[in-house]
Amino acid sequence: MPELSPSESAQALSAQPENLAAAASLRTSPSREPRGYAVALGGANFGIYLAVLTPVLVSLAFKVQHITSSPAEAAGALGLVLGVGALFALVANPLVGRLSDRTTSRFGMRRPWILGGAVIGFLALGLVGVANTVWLVLVGWCAAQAAMNAVLAAANATLPDQVPVKRRGVVSGIVGITTPLAIVGGSALTNFLASDVARFAVPAALAVVFCVLFAVTLKDRVLTCKPATRFTFTEFLGSFAFNPVKHSDLGWAWLTKFFIMFGYAGIATFLPFYLTEKFGLSEQEAIGTVLLANLAATVLMVISSPLSGYLSDKVGRRRPFVTSAGLIAVAGLIVLAFAPNPAIVVVAQGIIGFGMGGFFAVDLALTTQVLPNPDDTAKDLGVLNIANSLPQSIAPAIAPGIIALGALTPLGGYTTFYLVGALVALAGAVLVYRIRSVK
Repeated sequence: MPELSPSESAQALSAQPENLAAAASLRTSPSREPRGYAVALGGANFGIYLAVLTPVLVSLAFKVQHITSSPAEAAGALGLVLGVGALFALVANPLVGRLSDRTTSRFGMRRPWILGGAVIGFLALGLVGVANTVWLVLVGWCAAQAAMNAVLAAANATLPDQVPVKRRGVVSGIVGITTPLAIVGGSALTNFLASDVARFAVPAALAVVFCVLFAVTLKDRVLTCKPATRFTFTEFLGSFAFNPVKHSDLGWAWLTKFFIMFGYAGIATFLPFYLTEKFGLSEQEAIGTVLLANLAATVLMVISSPLSGYLSDKVGRRRPFVTSAGLIAVAGLIVLAFAPNPAIVVVAQGIIGFGMGGFFAVDLALTTQVLPNPDDTAKDLGVLNIANSLPQSIAPAIAPGIIALGALTPLGGYTTFYLVGALVALAGAVLVYRIRSVK
């Protein structure tokens, strides 16, 4: 167990009360992550995001379009499926985080959840692929969201288990690259896969492969002593909450993530409808434009994510990078809102991708530094991940209403929708400065 240097000891002693647990975590963190860990964790994240984001970006919109009778019915069905499914993600992430922290399996605390969730997610996405009714799609998507978010909760909880604080920006940057890579990979797969079944099953199968590779190489923690308390109904409810007064920095980190993700969540979901309705593109033309847009976002995310993570570690600051990333994403949303043609949509997605790449990298590093209890790492990260999942429920649910109201104004429906997202994301970019224990 590495000891603190004199400067680290002074920093720990001067920490605010709510950050003392984080200081204690620093004393027990490893000096360096295991060899190959960052790449393996990135691979697992890539696989899960490939399986989940490919439907969100393209295939789920066209799936409901194929089994409904009108564009209005398809938009309503998509909002229902995505909104309810995100609620399952919201529950699964912190709940599995809490259960993972209590798991005493000889195979480790995180590994059983990673493997089990990946397999169940594959089966659930297969069900979505063969479904011929909206309700069957809904059931399959809810199960898939729960399973895949269980994997994310367990896999990302290994970051504070395995990586010292001073290296988390770099590792988070590597993990952050996987989101844009999954986005462009999913778009490319959809472009070459003609059937609904293949568009859901192939990404899900790849997720299983990457998760298995991560699980078998992971030097997982093994909890040798059973938890002192039973997992009661109160413990269950506690999986979804924290005290924002006692742990205010965790609360502000949660709100920052929620607002920026709200602005981002509705973009990909309704982009196929935006392209077909505003610009009159066919389904295949829309898929091709989505691929180009996601490719632009990916290239710039791949640049901004590791760069932001590295610079954040180098200067020892997180908040300025979160704010600047949020502001760049806001600028991209404004460009998207007023895009006069599909080419500008591609440009706007590139701008948004550059901002969100930086955000994903530094936000993960920042949130690991405001966790109040090192014994509840996965649970607290799960609560924070509610801020990722909840906007994906709220944004699609209220999007049809915002679009309908916007259609009554000179701005138009989708312009209004993306401007609302920009305003909410702007609030998140500012609120990060309410966090006091991290610079």
